[in-house]
Amino acid sequence: MTDPASAHTSVDALDAAGVSRSAHDILSAVGTVVVGQQEPLRIALAAILAGGHVLFEDVPGLGKTLAARSLAAAMGLPFRRLQCTPDLLPSDITGSFVYAPGTGEFVFRQGPVFTGLLLADELNRTAPKTQSALLEAMAEGQVTVEGSSYPLPRPFHVIATANPIEYEGTYALPEAQLDRFLVRLAVGYPDREGEERILANRVARRMEATEVPQVVSADDMLAMQAGVERLHVDPDIMRYCVDLASATRADRSVEVGASPRGSQSLMLVARALAVIEGRDYVTPEDVKRVAVPALAHRLTLTPAAWAAGTDAATVVAGIVGRVPGPASVGRA
Repeated sequence: MTDPASAHTSVDALDAAGVSRSAHDILSAVGTVVVGQQEPLRIALAAILAGGHVLFEDVPGLGKTLAARSLAAAMGLPFRRLQCTPDLLPSDITGSFVYAPGTGEFVFRQGPVFTGLLLADELNRTAPKTQSALLEAMAEGQVTVEGSSYPLPRPFHVIATANPIEYEGTYALPEAQLDRFLVRLAVGYPDREGEERILANRVARRMEATEVPQVVSADDMLAMQAGVERLHVDPDIMRYCVDLASATRADRSVEVGASPRGSQSLMLVARALAVIEGRDYVTPEDVKRVAVPALAHRLTLTPAAWAAGTDAATVVAGIVGRVPGPASVGRA
């Protein structure tokens, strides 16, 4: 997860009301072309405002790529799309040194990771060695090629998609990389009304391409992220996040539970979601709302639970139902 604080040293932070207005403008713009994904888009935007990265894992054809492209356009971020394939090399992501005949020297040519928002489409179709090329970029905001480090633009975020229903020609994402995603989201099928609207929108456009207006700039996004960083979080909310993460380590269906990075991610996304909702404080309901997206992909289930068809999302939902939250939360 990128550290937003390092990018905010010279940025004027927006207040909570300003962040909320801009966030709603972004979601409204994206909603003109992306139908039926209000909650996933809201949590995805919260993850980006928290300085993190997003993994969409769902069946093909549900608009995951469209959602990522639309978010990038509305946020005013430079956008690159990387189609992951089994023969993709790490240098195809980070860039490499190439020979320049004019100077007789090797110069570094930047890869697609040097952008504001990188869409790694079908990330589980490329080999683990190539998947790991994103780890440094996602965690440190830089890439290292042949001993030289190159900083990435600010802000920098990754939205990756993965197809969970195909196993031939795919590689499971390693736990270390899954843990770098602040949230994992499922889009889900639209309802009947939403699907009819998708068809109607396509007929009205008279073309396949969609267009989303830019709402804010990259500098505005940095100011929004800085505003989120200033939000007060009550100690009881922090303890509640720790309680939920700790409960995953004690659950009998879980072999490896969420690490402290999991409890921190839970708090950060809940805080950003609270700002989007127009509040300057975090409630237990914010934490519950993002618990599954923030924690489920960090769990490793026992073989018995896996064989019984138990999934991590169900485990986290059960833990949220069992672990008591704070009785009251104070404002800053």
